[in-house]
Amino acid sequence: MNVSDSKTVYWRVEGSLLNLSTVRPVAFFAWNAQTFAERWLRRGAIFLQALLRPLLYAGDRVLATRVVHTMLRGISRDRLDLLGEEYFHYVLKPQLRKRGVEALRAARATGSEVVLVSQGLEHVMRPLAQHLGVERLLANRLEFRDGYATGRLLEPVIRPRGALARLTGSSPDGQRSLEQLLRDLGLESSPESVLAAILPARRQATQASPPTVLFENGRKVDSLSVRKTLAGKQLLLIGVTGFIGKVWLAQVLEHLPEVGRIYLLVRRQKSASAQRRFEKMIEESPLFDPLAAAQGDRLPAYLAEKVEVLEGDAGKPDLGLAPDVLRRLQAEVDVVVNSSGLTDFNPDLRDALAANVEGVLNVVQFVRGCDHAGLLHLSTCYVAGARDGRVPEKLVPNYVPCGLPDFDAEKELRSLWEIIHGAERYSESAELGETLSQQARTRKHAARDLHGTALEHQVRKNRIRWLKTHLTQAGTRRAHELGWPNTYTFTKSLAESLILKRAAGLRVAIVRPAIVETSVTDPFQGWNEGINTSASLSYLLGTYFRQLPSNARKRLDIVPVDTVCRGMTLIAAALVRGVHDPLYQLATSVSNPCDMARSIELTCLAHRRYYRAQNGLEHQFKMRFDAIPVSKERYNRLSAPAQKALIKSLQKITAPFPFLQPPLVRTERGLERVEKLIELFEPFILHNEHDFEAENVEKLSRALPAEERAEFGYDTRSLDWYEYWINVHIPALRRWTYPLIESRPPEARARRSLHPGGEPAASAPGRGEAGEAVKTGTGGTWRYS
Repeated sequence: MNVSDSKTVYWRVEGSLLNLSTVRPVAFFAWNAQTFAERWLRRGAIFLQALLRPLLYAGDRVLATRVVHTMLRGISRDRLDLLGEEYFHYVLKPQLRKRGVEALRAARATGSEVVLVSQGLEHVMRPLAQHLGVERLLANRLEFRDGYATGRLLEPVIRPRGALARLTGSSPDGQRSLEQLLRDLGLESSPESVLAAILPARRQATQASPPTVLFENGRKVDSLSVRKTLAGKQLLLIGVTGFIGKVWLAQVLEHLPEVGRIYLLVRRQKSASAQRRFEKMIEESPLFDPLAAAQGDRLPAYLAEKVEVLEGDAGKPDLGLAPDVLRRLQAEVDVVVNSSGLTDFNPDLRDALAANVEGVLNVVQFVRGCDHAGLLHLSTCYVAGARDGRVPEKLVPNYVPCGLPDFDAEKELRSLWEIIHGAERYSESAELGETLSQQARTRKHAARDLHGTALEHQVRKNRIRWLKTHLTQAGTRRAHELGWPNTYTFTKSLAESLILKRAAGLRVAIVRPAIVETSVTDPFQGWNEGINTSASLSYLLGTYFRQLPSNARKRLDIVPVDTVCRGMTLIAAALVRGVHDPLYQLATSVSNPCDMARSIELTCLAHRRYYRAQNGLEHQFKMRFDAIPVSKERYNRLSAPAQKALIKSLQKITAPFPFLQPPLVRTERGLERVEKLIELFEPFILHNEHDFEAENVEKLSRALPAEERAEFGYDTRSLDWYEYWINVHIPALRRWTYPLIESRPPEARARRSLHPGGEPAASAPGRGEAGEAVKTGTGGTWRYS
C-alpha cells in the first residue's frame, strides 16, 4: 500500500470518532502497573504533572505530550498491548460516535485506503483500527529496550489538537489530506518521517534473532523428504496413551498417510483390553476430531488399515509380546518410538526404575533383535541437573551433574535395586512390625482400639505405606546427592547412560524435549491435557498469590507439543535414512528465549483478560492481583511461609473458641499445599539457568523440501510469546486442565463411535497382564500426583 498516493485518506480520530485525551489512557496504564507500589507512585506523579500540564500545553504541545508519557517508563510492551486492548473495549468502544463511524465506512466504501491518525498510543489505536477494519494507523509510539518502555516517544510525536479544537474541530468527517495533516501536526518540513511512521493495525510480533554461530560437528544433511523417507515404513509407538504419544500419532495419521503401518504397544488395564483402551481414546479425545472430520465415515477403515494395537508391556522382557508377534515385529519394524515413562517428579523408586530404566532397557533389547529398526527414545532436557549455562547437544557417558569421578550407571542401577530389596526385607521384619503396631495403638485415631486380626491388618497396611514412603524418600535423596532435582530426571538420565552402553552399534536417537505445552496448530490451536508444570503454577498465579520465588532472568523453556511432534517425525525420517545425530534437544531457551519475569507477567495478563470479561466482585479483585518474581528470602518473609506462621499463631490465640478453628485449619492446609508446590518446582523456576541448544533438529528442518515445511518443519523462532500465552496457552489450560485442578470434569462433548451397531474388535494377542508399576507417561512433559 502506498500511503502517499491520491487514494489515501488520513482520518483524525479526535473530534470525528472520539474525544480522546492524552492523559486518561496514560493514567489507566499507570494505575494498572504490575505492582501495587508502582501504581501509587505513577498515579501520584501524574497528579503532580497535572499541576504543570496547562503551562506545558500552552507553551509546547509536543513537549507536554512527551512529559506525560514519561510516566510509562518501565512498563512492559506486553502489558501495554493488553491494557490498550482492554481500554479500547471497555472505555472507548462505548464512546464511539456513530456518525463518525458511518462517515469513515463510507470513505472506505469508495475504495480509499484509510489511515487512522491519533495522539493516542499505538497500543490503544490498534484495537480501534481493527474494530473499524482499517489496516494502517499513525499514532504515538514509545521506545522500548528489552521489552520495556523507556518513557521516550519516538519521532514524529502526534501532538494534541489546539485549545479550541473541541469547539471548532468536532465533525463526523475526520478526513485530512496529507498536506492538511502535516500542517495540523506542525510537520510540514518532514513528510518523510510521517509516512515512515505509519504502522500496520495488527500487532507485530517481535521475532527472536539471537546471534548464532554454527559449528558443523554433527552429520550434514543436504535434503530430507519426510514423505518419501517414511512412505511404506512400519513404526512401533510405545507410550501412545501419553500426551506426546497421542499428539504424534494424530499428526502422523493426519499428515502422513503414506506411512505403512503404525504398531501401538498398549498395556491391558484391569478389565479393559489394549484394543479397547485405544478405541476409547479415539472415541473420547478431542485430539482426534480433525482426523475424524477429514476421514468421515472412513475413519474406522482408515484406522484398521494404518494401526495395529498390540497388547504388551515395556516393563516385561520381549515387551510382553507372544513369540510369534515378537518375531513378526522384529522383522518388519523400521523405527521404534519410545515415549513411555513415569513422569511423576518423586515417585516410589521401584516404579521409577521399572518404567524409566528397566522398561527402556527392554526396548533396547527388542531393537537389538530387530532386522533393521532404529530407536527414537524420548528423554527430557532436564537430565542436565544442577548446572548453569549452555547445554550442548552432546551425550556424556555416565553423566552425573555433581561431577562424581567414578560414577558408573550400571553400578548405580544395581545399588538402587539393592536399596529396594533391603527396604522390602526390612518392611517384613518383626522389628518394624512391632514399631508399627506400637504406633497404631498410641495414635489418636480408631486404630488405637484395634486388637488381634484387625490390628494385624492395620499393621500390614502400614508396612506397605512405610515401604512406599521410604523408597520415595530414598529416590529423592539419592537424586539430590548426585545433582538432579528429583527422581524423574535422575532415572531419565540413568537410562540415557545405559542406552549409550547397551545400544552400541544400533541406530539410536535420544530426543530431549524441554517443558512440553499447549499446541499451536496441531491437532488444533490450544490442545492440552493433564496437570503439568505450567498448569499448576499458572493456576496459582490466577489466585491472590502474589510473590513467586524465581529468578527473573532464568529462561522458562517451554515448547509447544505439536512442535515437539514435528521434530520427532523429522528425527524418525533421519533414523531411517541413517543421517541422524545421537542427541536432539527440542527447546526454546536459545532459539527464542522467554524469561521467568516475562512468563509470570504474561500469565497474569492472561488471567486479567479472563477476569475482566467476567461479572462478580471476586473476579474484579483477582484481576488486580499481579504476581511478581521475588527472591527466596522475600518469599519466606512475606509470602506463604510467613502467612502460615501467622495462621498458626492465630490458632493458638483462638484455641478457646473452637468454632474459629475450621477456617484457620483450611487456610493452613492451603498454604502448606502452596509451599509444597513451590518447593517441587523451585529447581525449574529459581535455580539452574539452563540454555538448551537445539540446532540438530533445526538442521533437519532446513533440509526439508519447500512443499513439506508447513506440515513437518520445526520452527520455534517465529513463536510470538505474547500471542501464545495470552490467546493460546492459558485459555487452553483454562479449558482442559484447570477443571481437573478444581476436581470438576472438562467440557462435555459428543462421543464418536468406531463400531456403530457392532462389537469392539479384539486386540492382538499379548502375553500376560501389564503390571501397575509401569505407567505410560508423556516422555518430556512433567506429570505429578
